Amino acid sequence: MHVVIMGCGRVGAELAQALEQQSHTVAVVDQDPTAFRRLGSGFGGRRVSGVGFDQDTLREAGIEEAGAFAAVSSGDNSNIIAARVAREMFGIEHVAARIYDPKRAEVYQRLGIPTVATVRWTADQMLRRLLPSGAEPLWRDPSGGVQLAEVHTSPDWVGHRVSRLQEEAGVRVAFLTRVGEAMLPTSETVLQEGDLVHVMMPCDQIAQVEAAFANGPEEGRS
Repeated sequence: MHVVIMGCGRVGAELAQALEQQSHTVAVVDQDPTAFRRLGSGFGGRRVSGVGFDQDTLREAGIEEAGAFAAVSSGDNSNIIAARVAREMFGIEHVAARIYDPKRAEVYQRLGIPTVATVRWTADQMLRRLLPSGAEPLWRDPSGGVQLAEVHTSPDWVGHRVSRLQEEAGVRVAFLTRVGEAMLPTSETVLQEGDLVHVMMPCDQIAQVEAAFANGPEEGRS
């Protein structure tokens, strides 16, 4: 998959290198050409000088072929504008923005843009938002029989109760991450856009759990 990253600070450079190590193609956009030094001589992706929310700059970075976009510059406004351009103008499904002001997180979340707050930042958190390809183990018991994992959930589950998701998948939802905060769901909790779902499940049932989460509610399947 091709991924476009806006911002070549420490975070952007680390993310670009991690994605390239996973065999994805990467383009990094930054207004300051000297920032690309952080990528190192071994980086094989594109280096594009320009404004990260300019459509021509994004096209030069290959946004039209991209499967994911990360806005990790030093400015909240620039990040959210770029993320919205990627999502709304180019139809990129997996978009994430880094923010410095956690108070803005809820606003961004309502726009359908997953965010990562600086104080909670790790490259792993951003990768989970850009590449939600399956269950990512967070914890596994010593016997290897049970694990806690974040599982990618189909947008078709939005608006349905967590209790229904649990019933159809046959697992227990341990907690949700909503607008950057962890929350324990109740029987009345309804899934919202941008929710990250963390599941406790037997390791030998990972495939069927992923399928249930990815396919959506049974009544909506063809």
